[in-house]
Amino acid sequence: MTRSIIKAADWTLAPETAEGTPQGTYSAVCLTCGAESPTPDSERLPAEVWALKHTGLHPRHRQFKARTETFWRVTPAEGNPHRETDPRSAQAPA
Repeated sequence: MTRSIIKAADWTLAPETAEGTPQGTYSAVCLTCGAESPTPDSERLPAEVWALKHTGLHPRHRQFKARTETFWRVTPAEGNPHRETDPRSAQAPA
């Protein structure tokens, strides 16, 4: 097996756009009891409604941690030796 060391190579970091990947996920965690909302894809409204309902059921539970996750992809930039083997780069215009 041959090993190579790449001392410098350019990479691009961008949002993941693959089919089926959500734009983001949103949830809320009650800081009083630790209860957590469901985590629906690409919609924050359900987490907000959950927090309001949770406080309605537990009036002293009024602080929440809002969580947002996004998805990224790193791809080889032009001139990077890995670009030739990356299926997404092969489809990208030169």
